[in-house]
Amino acid sequence: MAGDTSKKNELPGWPGLEHIWLPYAQMKTAPPPLPVVRTQGSRIALADGRELIDGIASWWTACHGYNQAHIRHAVAKQLKQMPHVMFGGLVHEPALTLARRLAALLPGDLSRVFFSDSGSVAVEIALKMAAQYWINQGQRERTQFIAFKDGYHGDTTGAMAVSDPHAGMHSIYRGLMPQHVIADLPADDAGTAAIDALVTRHGGHIAGIIVEPLVQGAGGMKFHDAAVLKRLRALADKHGLLLIFDEVFTGFGRTGTMFACEAAGVTPDIVALSKALTGGTLPLAATVATRKVFDTFWSDDPKKALMHGPSYMANALACAAANASLDLFEAEPRLQHVAAISSALLQGLEPCRGMPGVKDVRVKGAIGVVEMDAIGNLDALRTRFVAEGVFVRPFGNMIYLTPAFTIPKDELKTLTDAVVKVVCERKH
Repeated sequence: MAGDTSKKNELPGWPGLEHIWLPYAQMKTAPPPLPVVRTQGSRIALADGRELIDGIASWWTACHGYNQAHIRHAVAKQLKQMPHVMFGGLVHEPALTLARRLAALLPGDLSRVFFSDSGSVAVEIALKMAAQYWINQGQRERTQFIAFKDGYHGDTTGAMAVSDPHAGMHSIYRGLMPQHVIADLPADDAGTAAIDALVTRHGGHIAGIIVEPLVQGAGGMKFHDAAVLKRLRALADKHGLLLIFDEVFTGFGRTGTMFACEAAGVTPDIVALSKALTGGTLPLAATVATRKVFDTFWSDDPKKALMHGPSYMANALACAAANASLDLFEAEPRLQHVAAISSALLQGLEPCRGMPGVKDVRVKGAIGVVEMDAIGNLDALRTRFVAEGVFVRPFGNMIYLTPAFTIPKDELKTLTDAVVKVVCERKH
C-alpha cells in the first residue's frame, strides 16, 4: 500500500517506532535506529546483546560517562524532595546554588544566569537579550548580528538565522528567517579590517557579534585560535557592540579549559551554555550575561523586563544534576583527563593523515577530527562503525570523536583504531 510505513518501522518486541519521527533522518530510507537498553561509562548496551563504545558522548553531553553514580544519586535525592516547580514567582535552592557556581566559574562579571532547557533556546535568549539591550536604550533598529561562515547555533528559527545559511542544513528555511550579516572569521589583520568595514557599512543596525569560540561544531568541526576571539572582542569594544559566545559545545572542558573563552582571556558580554552542563543526564541550558547587559533591564518600567520564560526553566532535577556535575569537575582532574585524551587522539588518528580521501586530521582538547574529501553514504559509514563495535556518527564530510572525559585508555584506543581501519578501507 502506498505510504504504508508500518513494516519498515517495526523493531522486534519494541512497538511504537511507527509513531516516532527521528532527528536529521530521511525516515523513508534511513536504517532503523539501534534499540538501547542500558548505558554505563562509555558503553551503550543494545537489545540484541551487543555493546558499543560511544565515541561522541551522546552529542557531546555525557562528559563524565553514562550513569555516573554521584549525578545519579543527586537526581534521586532531588526527585524525592521536589522534581519541578515553576520558576515564575518561585525559586529553589538547586537553581540558586547552580547560578552562584556558574557565576563564580565564568570569567569577568558574567553574573546573571537565565535558565532554559536546550542549547538552541539558550542562543535564542542571548539574541533577545542583546537586541533588547539596545531597545531598552531607545535604539530599536539594532536587530541584526554579525555571525560567521561555517557557524552553527541550533535548530530554532533565531538560532538558524545566525548559522551559516550555505554550509549548514537550514538553507531550505531561508525565507522564514530574519537576515543577518555572515562574515569570515577574522584570522588576521585583513579579516579584522573586513569585519570593521561591515559593521561601519551596516551602521546602527548591528546589535552584536555571535561566535562559537575555538571550535565551530556542527558546521564542520572547524578550529580557530584564541587570537580570533581577541580580535572580535576588540571589534565589539570599538563599535560598542555586544559579544556573544555560544559555548553550548565548547563549555565544560571540551576544548581543554573549563570554558573556551578562558584560552583567549576574553570575557564575552553574554555566553550560552548547555550540553555537558548536567553531565548528559537531563536537559538544561543557561544564558549568562554581564552586569552591563543586565543593568539595562533593571528598571521601574515593566516593558524593560526580559519577556521569556520556559515552562521547565531551572528544573530542579536538572539543576541538581548540574550541581553534581560541577562537583565532579571540582573533585576529579577532568581537565587533566581531557589533556590525556587529546594526546591519545593525536597519536591514534595520525595514521589517517595522508591516506587517500583524507583532507585533514586535527585535534583540539577532547575533539578529534578526520575530515574527508567527501563521504558518499553516511548511513553506510555509520553502520560500518557499529560493525566495529563503536558508535560514531559522521556528518557532512567529517568523522569525529568527542568521547567522555572518563573513557578508559583501551576503549579510546578501540575508537581511534576503528576510525583508522574504516578510513583505510575507503582507499580501496
